[in-house]
Amino acid sequence: MVTDAKCQQTPTKIKIATRKSKLALWQANFVKSLLEKKYSDITVELIGVVTEGDQQSTIPLADVGGKALFVKALQNALLSNEADIAVHSMKDMSVFPTEKLMIAAICERADARDAFVSNDYSEIESLPLNAIVGTASPRRSCLLQSIRPDVRIALLRGNVDTRVAKLDAKRFDAIILAAAGLHRLDLSSRIQSYLSDDIFIPAIGQGAIAIECRESDAQLQERLSFLHHDITAQCVKAERMINQIMGGDCHSAIGAHAKIIKNKMHIAAMVGSVDGKIILREQAECEVNDAVQCAETVAKNLLSQGAEKLLRA
Repeated sequence: MVTDAKCQQTPTKIKIATRKSKLALWQANFVKSLLEKKYSDITVELIGVVTEGDQQSTIPLADVGGKALFVKALQNALLSNEADIAVHSMKDMSVFPTEKLMIAAICERADARDAFVSNDYSEIESLPLNAIVGTASPRRSCLLQSIRPDVRIALLRGNVDTRVAKLDAKRFDAIILAAAGLHRLDLSSRIQSYLSDDIFIPAIGQGAIAIECRESDAQLQERLSFLHHDITAQCVKAERMINQIMGGDCHSAIGAHAKIIKNKMHIAAMVGSVDGKIILREQAECEVNDAVQCAETVAKNLLSQGAEKLLRA
């Protein structure tokens, strides 16, 4: 049964479920400040949640359940009415909907690119032979080794500040991180160079923030609508469509990035082997209204090139 928004009481207090990492709290406080600025009649409270992904910080995500580990506990807080909304990194969200929940808003995207972070080297090409680079991402491993096959990949997990601290402890020659997270935590000065989103294609949804709530909370959805950035949402929808068709998961070296330039949507996607020896790429340009069909074509073209074999390897 669909709940009539007019029959619901307008919320005067909104509880936000969030992870406790510095980046997650930044994102939750960002949403909190926008809500409080927009609505003088509400109070907003943060509900800190420890997720399984935070607890399993020394094991590859693919071995313990993938990015869903960062999301499930927040969704449970919504389903149990402990919280009203959850703030997620869009790239952690499954492409398949969760029953009784919905993405109510996608905030304007920050920088979607990956960043090269090092204390001694300015870019990937300047790394010494057999340099050690930290990442936990199959996509980053693939793209990095396609440029520098000699590089040794070492597992790097943990929050942004933890990863930077490991670099400072001389455990790595360099690390690859999302530029958006570094910007949000005032760590932009640690970036040596940015990796082109046309070549080093970002993760699906990277740089965007998703706000999730219960499907039944129509009044709350109405209040959240001002946070929704339509251009970002259209781009993210195209990226997620590619992944949904291809069936990529946390084991997959897969990336997709859509951007709108002069009223045209440009989509680039890749699938590769984790060692970087094989990379399939596809790109397309289309009218924004045709983005879904364009994304479907990109995905099907990659599959026709043999992407499924790489995804299942």
